[in-house]
Formats: sequence, C-alpha cells, structure tokens
Amino acid sequence: MRKEKRISIYKKIWCKIRYWQNLKDISDGELAAYLNVGERTLHEYDKCAKNITLEKIDNFLYVNNMEIAELMSL
Repeated sequence: MRKEKRISIYKKIWCKIRYWQNLKDISDGELAAYLNVGERTLHEYDKCAKNITLEKIDNFLYVNNMEIAELMSL
C-alpha cells in the first residue's frame, strides 16, 4: 500500500492563522502578541508548526473572539 502524503492538523491550523493574518493585514509583532509568543517563534512555526500548543491557539481565538470552526473555514 502506498501512503498518501497528508498535511498535519497543526500545519493546517498554522496556515489558517497566517492566512487570517494576511487578510487582516496584521504585523508579525501583533500576531505574536495574540499568540503570547515572540516574533522569532512565529518563524519557527513557519518551519515546523508541531510545537504550537493548544494554549497558544486558544489565546489567538480568545483575543480575536473566534471559534476554531470559524478559523478553519477561512
């Protein structure tokens, strides 16, 4: 059986967050504040998002008054 390449859930969520950032014209500094991380961490997430925690995602959703379904439907 051939394994299909798939995109992990953390990568999908991170891509949606970056897409939202682009739509809203938010700076990396502002996004880092929403996630409660440093800007350098954003660039680490760009390379490999597996270290983004549910806490960070929850911070982002709370600050922006969003639900996960809303983010994922972008």
